[in-house]
Amino acid sequence: MSPVTNGRVIYNEIPTGFPVPGKTLIYDESQTIDLDKEPLHGGILVKVLVLSIDPYQRHRMHDPSIPSYFPAFTVGTPLENDGVGVVVRSENPKYKKGDHVYAMFPFQEYVVLRDAQARVIDNKEGLSWSAYVGVCGMPGKTAHHGWMEYAHPKVQKGDVVFVTAASGAVGAIVAQLAKAEGVKVIASAGSDEKVDYVRSLGVDVAFNYKKVSTREVLQKEGPVNIYWDNVGGESLDAALEFAAQKATFVICGMISSYNVDEPYNVKHLQQLVWREITFNGFLYTSLISKYADEFYKTMPGRVAKGEIKYKEHLVKGLENSAQALLDVLQGNNFGKSSIIVSED
Repeated sequence: MSPVTNGRVIYNEIPTGFPVPGKTLIYDESQTIDLDKEPLHGGILVKVLVLSIDPYQRHRMHDPSIPSYFPAFTVGTPLENDGVGVVVRSENPKYKKGDHVYAMFPFQEYVVLRDAQARVIDNKEGLSWSAYVGVCGMPGKTAHHGWMEYAHPKVQKGDVVFVTAASGAVGAIVAQLAKAEGVKVIASAGSDEKVDYVRSLGVDVAFNYKKVSTREVLQKEGPVNIYWDNVGGESLDAALEFAAQKATFVICGMISSYNVDEPYNVKHLQQLVWREITFNGFLYTSLISKYADEFYKTMPGRVAKGEIKYKEHLVKGLENSAQALLDVLQGNNFGKSSIIVSED
């Protein structure tokens, strides 16, 4: 077989503010690959089918000399994130041709994984492959693992749970996990359309934080026993102000500060003492060994049965990755954003 084009999305420079398509991230078609002859060195050759777009990717676009919980992307190399692909060739007995695998992939059409740390996906439920980078992928695991570790052990009948960015890939799942516990759920989103979607998930109070004061909603509907934070900023401040005694805060993300020079100054941190609040910041990767097997045994089935609903924002074409990431960071997507790189 003749070599084929291996399109890539190259991280070209460290951005200031939002990443700029065609400048921060560049689509490149200069590389080719011979699918029959590419050396595998005991690894596997994978055709990438779908790649995840997530806010944390912006956080990795920083000066590598600055310490961070995730390593910085390397300028001049492909962007990377979780994805699903199909094995084209294998020299590893754990994988065979035709296996579908979930792994961390560079943003390119074909990838050789030499130290293959990929999970084979059985997909007995017949879900879309994009579901395995969303509701059954990193966002789903983030919601599930974080909820099981920090919220589930403490939630009680009559509690009030507040979830921000509740129309997003993580927030929507958290809202549903909370409702499954039989508690009152308050949920915020950034547009009327997104609020309608969140309301369809069964939450008790849904509101557009751009039109309605978060502070006023919590003052009326709180106090908040469990707060799941995806955004930080004013929402975090309001949750602190109207927290219940011995409240639990689960800090998952702070997207409001990802693209600003001076993040919002939280004013009510003293509430951590006065309200005896437990503050839990976490990375889902720290919880994988504890919860991943149970997640894969239960979540795909719950999704297939309609017990866990989800919404996707699918973008076709690897060349559109940069714009897709910008849309996520600016809140222009609706549902879990994923890049459809190739058909199965």
